[in-house]
Amino acid sequence: MAQAYTQETEQHGAPEPAGSRARRLLDRLRRDRGIWRRGLVLAAIAVLLTLVMIFHAEIPNRVGNLGSLLETFLPWLGLLIPILLVLALVRRSASAVLSLVLPVSVWLNLFGGLMFADKSGGEGDLTVVTHNVNADNPDPAETAKDVAASGADVVALEELKSAAVPTYVRALKGTYPYHTVQGTVGLWSKYPLSGTKPVDIKLGWTRAMRTTVAAPDGRVAFYVAHLPSVRVKFNAGFTAGQRDDSADALGAAISDEPLDKVILLGDLNGTMNDRSLAPVTSQMRSAQGAAGDGFGFSWPASFPMARIDQIMVRGVSPVSAWTLPRTGSDHLPVAASVKL
Repeated sequence: MAQAYTQETEQHGAPEPAGSRARRLLDRLRRDRGIWRRGLVLAAIAVLLTLVMIFHAEIPNRVGNLGSLLETFLPWLGLLIPILLVLALVRRSASAVLSLVLPVSVWLNLFGGLMFADKSGGEGDLTVVTHNVNADNPDPAETAKDVAASGADVVALEELKSAAVPTYVRALKGTYPYHTVQGTVGLWSKYPLSGTKPVDIKLGWTRAMRTTVAAPDGRVAFYVAHLPSVRVKFNAGFTAGQRDDSADALGAAISDEPLDKVILLGDLNGTMNDRSLAPVTSQMRSAQGAAGDGFGFSWPASFPMARIDQIMVRGVSPVSAWTLPRTGSDHLPVAASVKL
């Protein structure tokens, strides 16, 4: 009797094979006649998300610069996909699950190359860094030390507070014997500078400049710019009009540049996806887009969500691009190596 009881207990307590459970689940799903009818709203949202990503350039800026605001954070729309997937599984909706193939495909087409491909191509002839150091930086000397430790040949700094400029000059002079400061932007170089002048970006004070760096492999025109800030306001939307006017002026200056080799360093307060920066982005390549690893988000430093600090080139080839560790600023420094 004891033996029979034991055998019976073992038979009832034995785990069910995984294949049996899967077959039972499939049988239940086949018998569930509402599996295609449920979740139609979720499927419609997935299709709408797909259309927004495909036609983001068609979303107008007339009301609150909505198009530019969307384009600034466009990669983050991908976060909606796993949320929709979870909801679709909870609803047991086959139509909602299958509809997610559309936004996944579009997102990968737009950003898969940035997310998963390592485009770096070895060492270049010149390494450059740009950093918005923040006017309220509590330790400019330490920030300057961090930037110099990057090993860059040329460094551009933006948002230079006049009282802090001597600190940056002292901290960087040992590594960079040549420098120029124009208004609130400056450039430090291991190689001689010439032809330095401010660039008028229609602000009434200097936040952009141009200079020539006599690099060993050729003369390069460098532009440093800090375009006006943008704000998101409930009563006015994405207020970027002044930035857009400055982008027009900067693009015109770069278009008139006589040298073939041009590098733009700076805080443009906009991403490469933002159509309002087209006067600049249409004639230059992004070092991060061409040779970077990942998105290279630079702002805010505490939790980077967008790359508004840019290194852009014309007539030279980016071979790698990356972000540097956080300093005392609210922006991360960004770096690139280029071949002249």
